Amino acid sequence: MFLFFGARPSVALTALVAGLIGLGDSQVAAVATQKPPPQRRDYTPRDTTARYDTPEYIVHSARADAVRQAFQRSWDGYYKYAFPHDSLRPTTNGYLDDRNGWGATAVDALSTALIMQDTKVVDQILNYIPTIDFDKTDTSVSLFETTIRYLGGLLSAYDLITSNVTGKGGDSKRAQAILKQAVHLADNLKVAFDTQSGVPDNDLWFNPPRKSGSVHNAIATVGTLVLEWTRLSDITGNPLYGKLAQRAESYLLSPRPKLGEPFPGLLGTYLKISNGQFVDSSGGWGGGDDSFYEYLIKMYLYDPSAFADYKRRWILAADSSMKYLVSHPSSRPDLTYLAMWRDSRTLDFVSQHLACFSGGNFILGGLTLNTPKYTSFGLELVNSCHNTYTSTATHIGPEIFRWEDSRFPSPSQPVPQNQSDFYAKSGFWIDSAYYVLRPEVIESYYYAYRATGDPKYQEWAWDAFRSIQKVCRVGSGYSGVVNVNVKGGMGYTDVQETFWLAEVLKYLYLIFSEDAEWQVKVGSGKNRFVYNTEAHPVRVRRD
Repeated sequence: MFLFFGARPSVALTALVAGLIGLGDSQVAAVATQKPPPQRRDYTPRDTTARYDTPEYIVHSARADAVRQAFQRSWDGYYKYAFPHDSLRPTTNGYLDDRNGWGATAVDALSTALIMQDTKVVDQILNYIPTIDFDKTDTSVSLFETTIRYLGGLLSAYDLITSNVTGKGGDSKRAQAILKQAVHLADNLKVAFDTQSGVPDNDLWFNPPRKSGSVHNAIATVGTLVLEWTRLSDITGNPLYGKLAQRAESYLLSPRPKLGEPFPGLLGTYLKISNGQFVDSSGGWGGGDDSFYEYLIKMYLYDPSAFADYKRRWILAADSSMKYLVSHPSSRPDLTYLAMWRDSRTLDFVSQHLACFSGGNFILGGLTLNTPKYTSFGLELVNSCHNTYTSTATHIGPEIFRWEDSRFPSPSQPVPQNQSDFYAKSGFWIDSAYYVLRPEVIESYYYAYRATGDPKYQEWAWDAFRSIQKVCRVGSGYSGVVNVNVKGGMGYTDVQETFWLAEVLKYLYLIFSEDAEWQVKVGSGKNRFVYNTEAHPVRVRRD
């Protein structure tokens, strides 16, 4: 199994920074006094003037129905062979309790079923939710994963039902049952914040709720709580939940010491739970860091007045990324990727499927701030992540990929000899060939389509969907595959991840279906919902 961050696991990045975790205070101070990286010119997106004030959208009913059918098949397989456990093993018709045994797929799928107006599935899940015993589990509990999947899923369902935008507006009794469970779960989870600094321990135990005693936490697992916990406070009228998450977030908005912010707005990955001090300078837009940056602009969208500081921090991060991290592969200078970095000075030309959400996040930032340069840059990133799909034998992108940048004569990792031809053509080589039903590339297609109305993004999404159908559909559902650059995928992981129903199929459906209240809007003040990192839409505060 994988360790997940931001609905996305940290693989290469964790290896880069793991050695820094054991640094003593004197070593930390030494790193902090190292010379800063050389200045680099500001990067200008290829088209900074493009504006999409009134995009027109095309409804593809047949394609939307095909996505609904894939959702139904995924749910039916899960309901028959795995429910009420967490995840389906589709090739063997078994199950996993990989998310504490509380029926993760059911809770994660609910907002998608509501948006698709799949009444039968909605009723099955709503009947189940009051029966979940959030007091008991035989495994450790991740504050982060439980927040984005369970708490986020419950709050989204509550908002969709009580907003009466899905045809379930008369179901107030069931909505209150959902809210009761969300509060119960949060009351168990809040022990995580009971630390000297208020930085939470991500690893918990229940029966009764208690911390595991972790020493460090990552910025993604600290910075991807604030939307859900603030929303819970707003719904219940109890300010405690939001205050807990916002206090933890404050250490990321004002990072200390200096080594924690190697570029303006871009942070190291790990900080001490005891005092909120950073212990490393390595990072990027991939696993371990990703959804911290994602939530900065989303919190501003949630409430522009209350979270103006979050906007400023996102702008710093976005501008620094465009100035310091932009990289064009030596064999394909037409492509644009964001490098990761190590020890505050060394760029590492590696990225992940996980990091491909960044294109959509830049687009959302551009739309929210009415700043075309961010939208344009985001579209460049989307185009380059699309290339990771079209270049492989399966037309699905790999888990981790690398490239060389011709500006740096001594690459951190040279092109493997057996992939030199592939690199010359594609502009990247594959470092990890898995695909585990990830959403990030299709997620960014969604934001690109909503920003522009350009039907090419629908075509890219449809090509991805057909490729996944061809390669990953197996047994009673859908499974990850071992190698995306081998026809047929070279074998199955035998796991139907919960985010397949929560994210991949939701974003695909939204791309092809009619406009609706929950769709991302172009224009300041028009969005009624903002999506958490698990693609659960929650109502913005100004509603």
